[in-house]
Amino acid sequence: MGQQPQGPGGDHSALPSPKSAVKDTPLAQVAAADARKGQSSQNQPHTHRSRRLAALNECIPLSVRLMSIIVGMLSIGTIVITFSIRWLVSSYLMERVDQQLLEQADLVFPQMLNADVNTQNGFTSYYVKVYNTNTGSSAVMLQPVLKDGVISSPKLPDNGSLDGHELGVPFTTPAVVNTKNVVGVPDHATMQFAECPWRVVALKGLTKSGKGEFQDLGIVYIGLSLGDQIDVISTLTRFCIMVSIAVVLLGGSLGALVVQRTLSPLKRIEKTAAKIAAGDLSQRVPESGESTEIGSLARSLNSMLTQIERSFHEQEAVTQKMRQFVSDASHELRTPLAAIHGYAELYKMQRDAPGTLERADDAISHIESSSSRMTVLVEDLLSLARLDEGRGVSMNQRVDFTSVMQDSVDDLHALDPDREITTMQLDIDLSAPRKPKLSETPGPLPKIALTGDATRLHQVITNIVGNIHRYTPSDSPVDIGLGVIESSRTPEDLAAMPQDGDMLETLLQGARKSKSSKLLNMYAVAVLRDHGPGVPEKSLHNIFERFYTADPSRDRQKGGTGLGLAIALSIVNAHGGRIYASPTEGSGLTFTIILPMESGTD
Repeated sequence: MGQQPQGPGGDHSALPSPKSAVKDTPLAQVAAADARKGQSSQNQPHTHRSRRLAALNECIPLSVRLMSIIVGMLSIGTIVITFSIRWLVSSYLMERVDQQLLEQADLVFPQMLNADVNTQNGFTSYYVKVYNTNTGSSAVMLQPVLKDGVISSPKLPDNGSLDGHELGVPFTTPAVVNTKNVVGVPDHATMQFAECPWRVVALKGLTKSGKGEFQDLGIVYIGLSLGDQIDVISTLTRFCIMVSIAVVLLGGSLGALVVQRTLSPLKRIEKTAAKIAAGDLSQRVPESGESTEIGSLARSLNSMLTQIERSFHEQEAVTQKMRQFVSDASHELRTPLAAIHGYAELYKMQRDAPGTLERADDAISHIESSSSRMTVLVEDLLSLARLDEGRGVSMNQRVDFTSVMQDSVDDLHALDPDREITTMQLDIDLSAPRKPKLSETPGPLPKIALTGDATRLHQVITNIVGNIHRYTPSDSPVDIGLGVIESSRTPEDLAAMPQDGDMLETLLQGARKSKSSKLLNMYAVAVLRDHGPGVPEKSLHNIFERFYTADPSRDRQKGGTGLGLAIALSIVNAHGGRIYASPTEGSGLTFTIILPMESGTD
């Protein structure tokens, strides 16, 4: 068998199919892009509509939403109740009609057999029709007649068939109205009643002959108009509708009052928030019942507002202190810089004059002292900056606090040889259990070790001793005491205490004179007391502020920077301790330092 020729195009399987070729054309790609764009544009109206509805829903006030829900729920509830009552009453009345039809059958049969055909119309509510299956004839035995001679009868088959209905089972059929004998125009109510449907029951008509045998008369239809029942249902429906409208209106009014009363605290919160937004941070939300959600919200908001106000005032105070600090630092730095600049200019002006060497030495001496003062000031500022950042204090050293205190005693002896310095041992005096106090016993300082930064703690004591040396007479006595307090107060309690005399009293309230209990916290207490001129009582709370001096002129004369006690406060706080100043009995100033420690006396 030879191979079939492949033609000039080679293998036909390598050629693209017509469908794929159509798909790969630029026109097909453009059409597909347009189809996708059209599909996305069809989805956009639905998205925009949803967004508009959501935006409209967000614009509706909460009170309107609540009122809409209340009125809607009341409307739905009353409608359901109305239809339920209508259905129950209608079912009950229909059962009563069926029962009456079956009960009246025994009474109708005797009347029907004795009734005269010509006297079939009368004041009766029942309709009776007999269809004789033997003769094929039918006769109406009882026919109700309405007002003005209007005759209403049920629509029944003429051939006597049951038309799909069962014997003895009532059924409903429309009415046939006859107005041939009516004189004039019947009123609307009569015609409306005549057009009401009928309830009919079909029974087997039997009669007893003279021989006592039962004869079949055919089918007997007994009917009763449903006009009275329909009238009762209509009246009941109208009554339920009026009651429903009254309930909705009354419920809506009460709901509006409840919603308005319930949301009034939110309105007050809104007004308070507006005043706070205007800058009045002292405003508070009026609190309502503690067990309500709005009361809980009001308490939470008030707590938050209190914290915000406190933070705002603290920030204002910090900002004010920072401004004052920058101003004071600039002023303190400007003084030595001005001196350096002034003496440098003086040297340049007088360097060619006779006796220049002596004047040059004097100018260089002043420049050197001013630069030294500026160096001390810059170092103090740098120390404060590091302490504010939480740096510059090493808390993993074992410090011999007794040596630190003894060095201060030796330094003060070297500075003021004529000064009387008394060292004391501090202990707890529990002679009055309700109000314990520190007892002071003259003698060498007790051995105490704690964990902290030895260099920084030495700086604290040196700064206080330097103030005593600068601001008190060289012959005024100084008392330096050291001791240990065991107290049930935790270091966290100590850190939260105010830095005043009440702090030591609070700490001593939890103190016990026991050296064996492991449940007590141990604190080192140092007291440095001078008997100099002291500080006014109103200035005691300010002496630890930066650049604060009770007498600025005296401070500059003594060479102080106003940062020593501020540095001491920052170092003690970094150790978790407290420091405060109190007036000495008589005159003078007393510094008390309390530091937490891990172990007691050696």
